[in-house]
Amino acid sequence: MKKLILLFTFNTNNMLFNSLEFAFFLPIVFFVYWLLLNKNTKLQNIWLLISSYFFYGWWDWRFLFLVFFSSIVDYTIGLQLGKTDNDHKRKMLLFASLLTNIGFLCYFKYFNFFLDSIDGAFSFFGTPINADRLNIILPVGISFYTFQTLSYTIDIYKKQLEPTKDIIGFFTFVSFFPQLVAGPIERASNLLPQFSKERIFNYDNISQGGKLMLWGFFMKVAVADRLAIYVDDVYTELYHHSWLTLTVSHIFFAFQIYCDFAGYSLIAIGCAKLFDFTLMENFRRPYFATSFKSFWSRWHISLSTWFRDYVYIPMGGNRHGKFKSGLNLFITFVVSGFWHGANWTFIIWGALHGMYQIFEKFIFHFKLPKALNWVIVFSLTILAWIFFRAPNVTEAFTIVERILTLHGSGLYFGDKGIFLFSIMGLILLITHDFISEFKPNFQLIHHPKPIVRLASIVLLMVYITSFGVFDNSQFIYFQF
Repeated sequence: MKKLILLFTFNTNNMLFNSLEFAFFLPIVFFVYWLLLNKNTKLQNIWLLISSYFFYGWWDWRFLFLVFFSSIVDYTIGLQLGKTDNDHKRKMLLFASLLTNIGFLCYFKYFNFFLDSIDGAFSFFGTPINADRLNIILPVGISFYTFQTLSYTIDIYKKQLEPTKDIIGFFTFVSFFPQLVAGPIERASNLLPQFSKERIFNYDNISQGGKLMLWGFFMKVAVADRLAIYVDDVYTELYHHSWLTLTVSHIFFAFQIYCDFAGYSLIAIGCAKLFDFTLMENFRRPYFATSFKSFWSRWHISLSTWFRDYVYIPMGGNRHGKFKSGLNLFITFVVSGFWHGANWTFIIWGALHGMYQIFEKFIFHFKLPKALNWVIVFSLTILAWIFFRAPNVTEAFTIVERILTLHGSGLYFGDKGIFLFSIMGLILLITHDFISEFKPNFQLIHHPKPIVRLASIVLLMVYITSFGVFDNSQFIYFQF
């Protein structure tokens, strides 16, 4: 089969949160919003909409029509759903929303995956179809804003939400630049009303938002991107490394993806606060979880609750016995894995977490010490991350086999300076998360004494500028 390259690529001039472009963009948006448009909610919304479209168009202006089209379709369908009680018409309207949004998502994200899977099935039986892959560019953030707009129409269909007639507010809700490309995936019931209320300039909001952004930048550039150097280095010659190196690299990856995504979420939440918007919490120190139920109440909370409310519960949830409940859990996590990417590795990752949940909920009833529970949850989470990080299933199983059989010996350090800086960042991160989890009053950047807060902020900024990675940076979840 002739293969064309599937381009999961982005504009080389990406406006990342940690980019020079964003450093110019954000202050301009902020000052126009508060100095020129203060206390005029409609004009503020128009300015945010223009800014958000500019932000997204900076990546690739061609895909602005997708955000616009999705917005106009769901805005119109929402109004129509609010006007009728006819069950058949309401179902057809909801189907139109699902078909439009999921249709775009499937085409851009999964078309070649399905094509390869069909070709593989035919090849297995000796009759390959020799289909060419399409050269498809994945629109950044499509998985996130698709789910956000879908939740709006589904909630109106379920009569849990009244449709809005404010088209500017709705379009801005869909495209709000702090969380447009990687969440948190907001519900209309939380975020949409905030576009109707008067926003007030508040120093506490600015201060809190700035601190959240600062810690998010630390997690991203000083921890995640530093760990990524070692992890990527190991993956360049994967089969030359010992079980210990592979174990360390995937522990590093566990914290890399956590800091990368949680860091982005904190920057998004902090950025929204600068404009007097409140976004939902997306991460809550997941690696302190002592059960898988707890882990998923702490990890990517906006997505896990979305799948709970719009997949698991509609399938029946836990209302029809243990077997059906377990099956619903498993399907939900497999779908969640598939949402992350068009690769069997993500499906296996989701399936593993589904099995973890079933085993924990229905089979394993022994009470163990919390410390042992933590070891089990963390270890099995690392096992699942191997499939998430590996480029294909074969390499993932090879890594698992080498770790379980203790293949090879010694620990690869790579560049020892990079390795040391990675450990330093991890120590600071884990110390901060430990204090936040168990001693929240001792958080230094939120300390009641101004001198302690100021010193902590200055030292954190010095650490970020000294040990952060600022070249060739990309947020992992932008590919989803």
